[in-house]
Amino acid sequence: MIYFDNAATSWPKPPGVAEAMMHFLNEIGANPGRAAHRRAVEAGRIVYEAREAVCELFHAPDPLRVVFGKNVTEALNLALRGLLRAGDHVVTSSMEHNSMMRPLRALERQPEPCSGGVEVTVVGCSPQGVLDPADVEAAIRPNTRLVALNHASNVVGTLLPVAEVGAICRQRDLLLLVDAAQTGGAYPIDVQADRIDLLAFTGHKSLGGPMGTGGLIVGRRVDETQLEPLVRGGTGSRSEHEVQPDFLPDMCESGTSNVVGLAGLGAGVRWVLERGVETIRAHEVALAQRLIHGLSRIDGVTPSGTLDPELQTATVSFNVAHLAPSEVGLRLDDEYGIMCRVGLHCAPTAHRTIGTFPGGTVRFGLSAFNTPDEVESALAAVGELAQETR
Repeated sequence: MIYFDNAATSWPKPPGVAEAMMHFLNEIGANPGRAAHRRAVEAGRIVYEAREAVCELFHAPDPLRVVFGKNVTEALNLALRGLLRAGDHVVTSSMEHNSMMRPLRALERQPEPCSGGVEVTVVGCSPQGVLDPADVEAAIRPNTRLVALNHASNVVGTLLPVAEVGAICRQRDLLLLVDAAQTGGAYPIDVQADRIDLLAFTGHKSLGGPMGTGGLIVGRRVDETQLEPLVRGGTGSRSEHEVQPDFLPDMCESGTSNVVGLAGLGAGVRWVLERGVETIRAHEVALAQRLIHGLSRIDGVTPSGTLDPELQTATVSFNVAHLAPSEVGLRLDDEYGIMCRVGLHCAPTAHRTIGTFPGGTVRFGLSAFNTPDEVESALAAVGELAQETR
């Protein structure tokens, strides 16, 4: 079996992730922040150490401004729905995932009385998924409050210029929200140097953690008193009050946390730190280069994106002439044991941008655990399928 669906969910997980989760279940199992007994204290320590690991990886200054949740989708909803008000303007790109686009479209359609909804400008990218920072700057209006971008496309892996846009946002006193679903753990991110005010991350991809983990890093330029929680309820803090706490992270973390998942996330992030993001990135660039070069040499196969591994993640999309992506994916699985993703990848706007809507593409998502031999096997399989259509 060859697992090439890492852009959706990474597998296998790093050593120590499952062990950390089992240790919590078997040896601790208590609720953090809800009691003073030793196991509750230990559970709280596990959660806090996961916050510290996330801060270290992304160079964030304050673990208490790491808000944990289920995934990037929840984090983006918290940022967008929590900060934007009727009449605000948002700039985004045409390469976004639906986890960004759907909340924005919903905010457009839900006007408050007499004030109108949130205004959204989608800046077009090139057919390779490349975004020009000058186009973002040109889209800024007097009522612009936020620029919201993914760091890399989940369809073709193209990296967006978040650092350059971050500089523009600081000059214009705007906030920058970045969706790091595809880059967290696979590409160097420094929220301070890149001037990122809000970073949404997910645990189950390149951070090596389990599903149901992720969160939002809230920078110091964000006034948390203006951030509306998605959910209100018990936090274990200020229990004498019937109103939500007004401080991070408690105000945005109501209810019992997924502590077993956060134990696994902490272990996954520590593995990334120990191995080094730069080392992981170099490995994935080499794999992507081999894959892109090989696909480009197969008659009847058309890869999408920049075709430059330095300008993207190790996510590569392609099509085979005369074969639907769904058929290619099914046959790769059934006949060759290669698992991948096909279709529109929850990103219809991105596929319109690169010219593959409505059919979509076949997507290979590589990771730190894939090997050159696996890439060569996949290229041979794709070559055989393409040969049949000539």
